[in-house]
Amino acid sequence: MSLQRKVLISAAACIGVLAWTSRGAAQQGAPARIRLGTLAPQGTSYHRILQEMGERWRVATNGQVQLTVYAGTMGSEMELVRRMRLGQLQAAALSGVGMTEIDPAVSALQEMPMVFRTLEEYEYVRARLEPVLAARLAERGFVALFWGDAGWVRFFTRRPAVRPDDFRSLKIFVTAGDNEQFDLMRSSGFSPVFLDWSDALTALQTGMVDVVPTIPYFALSMQFHTVAANMLEVNWMPLLAAMIISKRTWDGLPAETQTALRAAAVETGSRFQARGRAEGDEAVAAMRRRGLTVVPLPPAAEAEWRTLSERLYPQIRGRMVPADMFDEVLRLLAEYRAARAR
Repeated sequence: MSLQRKVLISAAACIGVLAWTSRGAAQQGAPARIRLGTLAPQGTSYHRILQEMGERWRVATNGQVQLTVYAGTMGSEMELVRRMRLGQLQAAALSGVGMTEIDPAVSALQEMPMVFRTLEEYEYVRARLEPVLAARLAERGFVALFWGDAGWVRFFTRRPAVRPDDFRSLKIFVTAGDNEQFDLMRSSGFSPVFLDWSDALTALQTGMVDVVPTIPYFALSMQFHTVAANMLEVNWMPLLAAMIISKRTWDGLPAETQTALRAAAVETGSRFQARGRAEGDEAVAAMRRRGLTVVPLPPAAEAEWRTLSERLYPQIRGRMVPADMFDEVLRLLAEYRAARAR
């Protein structure tokens, strides 16, 4: 027998033993250990809410599901998705940036600037897209456990800026790896800069960037307002908040366990959304007390931003957002607005 054949047989035997051991552990009720990554900093309400969900999972399954939350320590959202694909993480709480890394269709909920006028519009559209998006995610090996939002993305700037032209002389943060967003901004006369979120504050302090688009709560948590002490009150786009788990992990759980975990996750998503929106207002108030200037958006300037956004839509449709999803968002918005106008 050749050495190569002996090695292959030995490897096969080892794999068989491991598989048998894994099945035996499952039969003996060994707990499922789920590692979840999030960009939310440790100690924030988002972190605490996820930890509380983990405790609910533990109690509901008599300790058979144990969740460990890694807050702000696992890299960018794209890195979180990569770690899930490698099996280093089994779950993640993500914004639209990370979700779009899995399937571009999710970009319909976070890559269409100023298309939504109210958060109620956004909820209406999101609720009707969720089944379609969930099916697409499942095809790629992920299960969506909750969907929500964290309120409006605003612009935090080192110096006051109101009109689009004011921003064209400023360097704007873009999440590293978001090539489409980078190209879109550059083609519109802006100066985007690729960076990881962990480097955003240092970049503001050194003048590498002048603008960071984010939700107020994250700006407060990351201390952006200590340098970017101006916030333009523009409803740029809602920040998607969602949680996913690997389909492989999910399918390995008993049906009754899945039911209990999903129920706790849906409730967690509702808390994420309610707390995120409330903390957005609280964060602005807190930053104001520490020197933040809230820059109102006059109607004329808002019209300029809306015109700019609408000029970008042909570039976004089919490139950043799949054409069918882009069109469906507009159809649902028209449906919602027509019903409200009656």
